[in-house]
Amino acid sequence: MQLKSYVQGNWIAGAGEGATLRDATTGAVVAHTSTDGVDFRGMLEYARRVGGPALRALTFHERSALIKALAKYLGERKEEFYALSYATGATKADSWIDIEGGFSTLFTFASKGARELPNSHVYVDGGVEALSKTGTFIGQHICTPLEGAAVHINAFNFPVWGMLEKLAPTLIAGVPAIVKPATATSYLTELVFRRIVESGILPEGAVQLICGSAGDLFDHLNCQDAVAFTGSASTARSLRSHPNVIGQSVRFTAETDSLNSSILAPDAVAGTPEFDLFVREVVREMTVKSGQKCTAIRKAIVPASASGAVIEALRASLNKIVVGDPRLENVRMGPVASLAQRHEVLQQLGKLKREAQIVYGEGSKFEPVGADADKGAFITPTLLHCTNANAASAIHEVEAFGPVCTIVGYQNIDEAIELARRGGGSLVSSIFSADDANATQLVLGLAPYHGRVLVVNRECAKESTGHGSPMPHLIHGGPGRAGGGEEMGGIRGVLHYMQRTALQGSPHTIAAVTGRWIKGARETSPKAHPFRIPFHDLKIGDTFHSGEREVTVEDIERFANLSGDHFYAHMIEEDAKRNPFFGGRVAHGYFLISAAAGLFVEPQYGPVLANYGLDYLHFMKPVKPGDRVKVRITCKEKSLRTGKGYGEVRWDTEITNHNGEIVAAYDVLTIVSEQAMPN
Repeated sequence: MQLKSYVQGNWIAGAGEGATLRDATTGAVVAHTSTDGVDFRGMLEYARRVGGPALRALTFHERSALIKALAKYLGERKEEFYALSYATGATKADSWIDIEGGFSTLFTFASKGARELPNSHVYVDGGVEALSKTGTFIGQHICTPLEGAAVHINAFNFPVWGMLEKLAPTLIAGVPAIVKPATATSYLTELVFRRIVESGILPEGAVQLICGSAGDLFDHLNCQDAVAFTGSASTARSLRSHPNVIGQSVRFTAETDSLNSSILAPDAVAGTPEFDLFVREVVREMTVKSGQKCTAIRKAIVPASASGAVIEALRASLNKIVVGDPRLENVRMGPVASLAQRHEVLQQLGKLKREAQIVYGEGSKFEPVGADADKGAFITPTLLHCTNANAASAIHEVEAFGPVCTIVGYQNIDEAIELARRGGGSLVSSIFSADDANATQLVLGLAPYHGRVLVVNRECAKESTGHGSPMPHLIHGGPGRAGGGEEMGGIRGVLHYMQRTALQGSPHTIAAVTGRWIKGARETSPKAHPFRIPFHDLKIGDTFHSGEREVTVEDIERFANLSGDHFYAHMIEEDAKRNPFFGGRVAHGYFLISAAAGLFVEPQYGPVLANYGLDYLHFMKPVKPGDRVKVRITCKEKSLRTGKGYGEVRWDTEITNHNGEIVAAYDVLTIVSEQAMPN
């Protein structure tokens, strides 16, 4: 078939036959693709003019709902994706990581967007900064969507997940995307993308697709655009140094080559669960996706005295791996993605062999099950052993992007850390240890050079997602050779596509911009108690001031007996006087919170349906018997739960004493109905 690009709302085939894409197992032609004649400037302009405004018109919650709907839609059509995925050399298990891992990432971002972002268009970053003595001039950081396009350049090894993990945070941020998959496996990306377009879920212009060369796309980027790149370090350097990227200060995040390590700690000797878990993980990382993962283990760093035992255990496990046609049920590992990729892996393996001895595997000299070794891009799992890693250079610099791993011995933990750090910056390192002191030393030594550190022991192994699995909740990236960028990381990933701005002004103005009431902003006095007002009629700034209540010794003692809290500062005058903070008996802080609720809560049914928590509780000043307290409660922030019939309301709350001093401050969190309730 002739692959097409999705350009300005239309599917377009480039001129000529273009690149030929082949089945990694059989060598049969799968597709041709070309982008000759594609208007790349027009793609960017279309994204900015059509896609951006359509996305920005939606709130964070509405965009998150689109992502959730898209995940569900694609999941219902997964079998056709699996069928085509075999052509990439992936087994069913490999494809599960790519395909359903991609859908899971969409679901995760949709959930986090709905839970952690406001149902509005502005993200408030951090707290208010006081910039004046009286509080009439303040500062607040806010984040708003970039008004350009996000260009996503993806690698060949994850044609589905690689696209979706970038799309989710980008679209939730409100930025349209232009997806450029690696050409070798773009036929699978194109199929999934077709289903995205056919779903009609996303606004027009939200996504576009390039199957083939990106032409002069980079010539037309501007300061509102962003590039997210996954691939080789050399390509990243070339794109990063593009004159227009430099001249326009285009945001550029990269995830590139990575010589990831896994370390067997000194306590994880043969016979321990951690030793067995380490062996299992190294084998898995060598063979899943045929070792074609940017997070795969390239160096297995083990105590020198345990090298022999590790090699024997790995040999025994690798002997069980069946290599061949990924369509066969008994096959555990398929070919690499293409003959060109096999040539590249073998070339890099040749460099490693100069410093390390092959202790398992023969490269491409074997017969794959159910396949022709000459037509398919097959490589047997290959294990090397380097006996002098400190003097070596290639094992710390050369990545054979396939089923290749090198065993490296160390004498002590400091040496193990140094051997891992010689990778020059990596995406991930894993530690297998049941000794928390060893794990702590390793983590602190590895963290500056790694984007993620996984610590595995017998307690977490059953539920651990593994060395090579980036999770959407956590950042994916790493320093130095790994590209210096970050992707995913939950809401952090969304913020990559937003501009952080320092906003300065009066509290009332900043409250109007952010949709969040700030102390010092004007209060409004509604005609009814705020708790009697349904969600949509409730206004930011609606405030209730309570009457006073005197705190007595009897109150304190009744609360102590009811709660069981007989702390001396509440119960024994002599001991309380000795306390430098109190100077006598004081009321329980939690009694004050309870008493405050009695002062502001409206007892009748609805529209407040539930109180689901308190945030930011601080006790500022002790309250003594005879003090009188009162409460101010102000509608601070609203977030509608679309389709639920209710919204969440945050109330800024202060308890003050008879001198007007703040004794406690906190946010009350409630669920408020959209419907008015009868008296």
